[in-house]
Amino acid sequence: MLTENLELIAESAKDFAEKNIRPHVMEWDETQEFPIELFKEMGHLGFMGVLVPEKYGGSGLGYDAYISIIDEIAQVCGSVGLSLAAHNSLCTNHILQFGSEEIKTKYLPQLASGAYIGAWGLTEANTGSDAMRMQCTAKKEGEYYILNGTKNWITHGISGDLAVVIARSGDLLDSRGMTAFVVERGTAGFSGGKKENKLGMRASETAEMIFDNCRIHESQVLGKEGDGFIQAMKILDGGRISIAALSIGIARGAYLAALNYSKERHQFGKPIASFQAISFKLADMITKIEASEALTRKAGLLKDKGLPCTQASAIAKYFSSETAVEVATDAVQVFGGYGYTKDFPVEKFYRDSKLCTIGEGTSEIQKLVIARNILGKL
Repeated sequence: MLTENLELIAESAKDFAEKNIRPHVMEWDETQEFPIELFKEMGHLGFMGVLVPEKYGGSGLGYDAYISIIDEIAQVCGSVGLSLAAHNSLCTNHILQFGSEEIKTKYLPQLASGAYIGAWGLTEANTGSDAMRMQCTAKKEGEYYILNGTKNWITHGISGDLAVVIARSGDLLDSRGMTAFVVERGTAGFSGGKKENKLGMRASETAEMIFDNCRIHESQVLGKEGDGFIQAMKILDGGRISIAALSIGIARGAYLAALNYSKERHQFGKPIASFQAISFKLADMITKIEASEALTRKAGLLKDKGLPCTQASAIAKYFSSETAVEVATDAVQVFGGYGYTKDFPVEKFYRDSKLCTIGEGTSEIQKLVIARNILGKL
């Protein structure tokens, strides 16, 4: 994409965040309110279907624009950035990549416009990284599958209008024994469960999805029966780019807050930015952020070109998420005691950053993916 167009897209996201998100950030965080109407508004701007082709009502943009949008939104609020990323890269992208033409035509315009908010269900209470041991089952009965079980830690698990759900349709531990389904809210036997009370990302709804003899017609299967786990691993490649972009935004927001504060805060008769201990901390912050962005844009470029990006996305996600935690921690330190209060923004960046090292594959899992790619099968 031309740099000028990319700058215009980033500026649009920045303006939206300043006007519509910043005034409410702490209110939403304190009350754990998931601001559904905000996402409808982002749909009007094309932010809810960034990667969806125009023929399905999307923006038809690539990962370069997508990374910029998530970055700008997360600089103001990590929670909104997280929900926007989950909607785009998980639910919507899964349907885009693996849905039949009928399913794509039916659901993508709704998701891209913000009329529908999407959820994606892979994780369960006892199967986080170990997804092949999932207990949520899908038993075939005639033209229908009967879903039973619970999904946990699901973004928009209660409020999502549409969910892509991966359930076990075959044998335990069989990578070809899981199938992906599209399930609409309101389907009998499908309900939201417990909402998590989280350390950070509190305005991004995280909740259970419960399936109790939920009948799903075979036409709602994404791809073929048994392909669900394989599909999910491919979707996570793009999802990790999303979390990397989210991490960059959180880190940059914390850095900019610390940078501005260091110029305004005076101690011993001069701004604290003039002290080497602070200036070197700021230098480390921006270096890590720039490196994170370079790794993330490389992964995005590979994804746009349809080239293998598993290792690149894992590297970007691992480095960027750890950077977010490190930069947010240093930002609190720059603020000193004020950084520990809710009157200043860095304590929220600090709380929000930690999820980036956990969601869509922990840092440990990213290192496992990277190691397997560089070593191959020993």
